[in-house]
Amino acid sequence: MGFLLRLRWMPLGVLMVFCASCSQVAITGRSQLNLVPDSLVNSMALEEYQSFLKENKVSTDPQQTAMVREVGKRIAAAVETYFKQQGLSSQVKGFDWEFQLVESEEKNAWCLPGGKVVVYTGLLPVTQDENGLAVVISHEIAHAVARHGSERMSQGLLYQMGGIALSEALQNYPAATQQLFLQSYGLGTQIGVLLPYSRLHEKEADRLGLIFMGMAGFNPQTAVDFWQRMAESSSENPPEFLSTHPSDKTRIQAIKEVLPEAMRYYYQATGQTAPQIYQYQYPFGKGS
Repeated sequence: MGFLLRLRWMPLGVLMVFCASCSQVAITGRSQLNLVPDSLVNSMALEEYQSFLKENKVSTDPQQTAMVREVGKRIAAAVETYFKQQGLSSQVKGFDWEFQLVESEEKNAWCLPGGKVVVYTGLLPVTQDENGLAVVISHEIAHAVARHGSERMSQGLLYQMGGIALSEALQNYPAATQQLFLQSYGLGTQIGVLLPYSRLHEKEADRLGLIFMGMAGFNPQTAVDFWQRMAESSSENPPEFLSTHPSDKTRIQAIKEVLPEAMRYYYQATGQTAPQIYQYQYPFGKGS
């Protein structure tokens, strides 16, 4: 049953909550449902993040750890600067960025609400360098900044719990709400075990991620090579990251189509003169 058809059968009160809780994704302008307050979600995310770090081994490799943190900080700083310039600082308010490298053979990475980013060491042979790492981190940051998890959790509150407030759900249904939180932020029953975002969210995160890495001075063109390497690394047993972030020909083609907009940000950030092919490509949404 389609989304609009489901809305027809919702109680009037729930529909009023739905209408009052629509917001827009920064830059793309896409309308989304958000019933959950950032402060509460960030608090829940911090608890899960701290629990994860206690149960998993943080890398002691100084060079690799420094690279993850440097790339992450550059992207986060570029995102915050852009949002401030556009009068959208509220979109990243409450983000307390942290970047950790965790020992694991899995090719995996994620970003929780509030800016807690984890990269697994198993992904580094595929990222190869700072640009490849920037593709991954910017993509995950895009999911968080665009509130994709909050959007999914809002849909869960609406359909599974009748649109009640998150605080009420936590009080009355703590176990079910925690499970909904983990699933909504792509984390399954155990943090770090990813569940797939929708095609819409993935496409939006790809697009925003390319722009974010360009803003930070990383070359978005390297994203094509990264996703091709990910595809090649999954010949028999697809890595967790790839199973939730499909790198098929359709995705790579879509990335190529948005490269001109992302490259415009890249040339601006690096002070280079953009080739003519990019000079008349304008970024979408506010801030063009």
